[in-house]
Order: sequence, then structure tokens, then C-alpha cells
Amino acid sequence: MRIEADTAKCCGAGMCALTDPDLFDQSEEDGTVLVLVTEPGPEHHATAREAAALCPAGAITVHG
Repeated sequence: MRIEADTAKCCGAGMCALTDPDLFDQSEEDGTVLVLVTEPGPEHHATAREAAALCPAGAITVHG
């Protein structure tokens, strides 16, 4: 699995960081998504997909 985020699309809702704070955080400067782990272990696959699905801007893409 690989996680990508498009910060230009991000609206700073923070659903990703709330869903899995081990994988996502928000920039202190503008509140946009920060991907902390681009290739997470299997224990985070479900929450990574959930975070992508919950993102209101569609800024998070999960491959694999």
C-alpha cells in the first residue's frame, strides 16, 4: 500500500488525522494534510482507506 496526498486539494478538515493519527497529521502553517507514513503496515490499511474515503476534498489517494 502507498498513500499520496494532494495538498493543493486539501481543505484542512482533519478527518484523516482523526481517523489515523499514526499516518496523518496537519501542517501547523496552513492545516493541510501531512502524510507521516507513505507505506504503512497491514495494521493501518483499513484506516488509511477510511481516511481517504472520508476526506471531503478527495485529497488522499491510496494505492494497493
